[in-house]
Amino acid sequence: MSAQEPTPIPGAGSWWQRMARRIRVPLGFLLAVLYLFELARRAPHPAAAACSLALVLPGLWLRGYASGYVKKNLELTLTGPYAFTRNPLYLGSMLMAAGFAVALLSWLIAVVLAAGFALVYIPVIVAEERFLRAQFPGYAAYSQAVPRFFPRLTPARFSARTSAERPAVPVAAPRPSGFSLSLYLQHREYNAAIGAVLLYLSLLLLRPALAAIGLWAK
Repeated sequence: MSAQEPTPIPGAGSWWQRMARRIRVPLGFLLAVLYLFELARRAPHPAAAACSLALVLPGLWLRGYASGYVKKNLELTLTGPYAFTRNPLYLGSMLMAAGFAVALLSWLIAVVLAAGFALVYIPVIVAEERFLRAQFPGYAAYSQAVPRFFPRLTPARFSARTSAERPAVPVAAPRPSGFSLSLYLQHREYNAAIGAVLLYLSLLLLRPALAAIGLWAK
């Protein structure tokens, strides 16, 4: 989920964009089941699992960092990771997903993840951007300065005195000067870390556990 994702408006976007918003969470659970089935079918490689941390840990950090900056529906976040990419949460999710695909060395998982991102998350991102462009007058200038996905090398800077650059805030609210732990907790982003830990435990323990109870050969 994008940290700047607004509350969806009924009827907004194409039928597939609306459908994508509804099915992405159930698809995530189905993907987890597929991952565990693939893990039970093929033994993970310890070296690959170790290398996967180079993708999973930055993805977790990026998601957590982004969630501590955003105030959904109150303002358009321009600072923190949002000064580098407009969708840091989606980028973090992609890094984590790629990392777990590497951990299992499974082409099936890699293809399913790529297809899911192309068919579900890209339409959702486009729908969210359409809403944000209508909600915040400065979004057009922001989108010109900050890439949609892959981050720029230096943070974009916006002048508070330039209305064309600084989006209007529909609800008066103080802007956080930096990362906010309360926002991180409010968005329950710790669930991503819990999920990552559970998947790594599955990589270590699932096959031995199934073999111990006679459901799968070692």
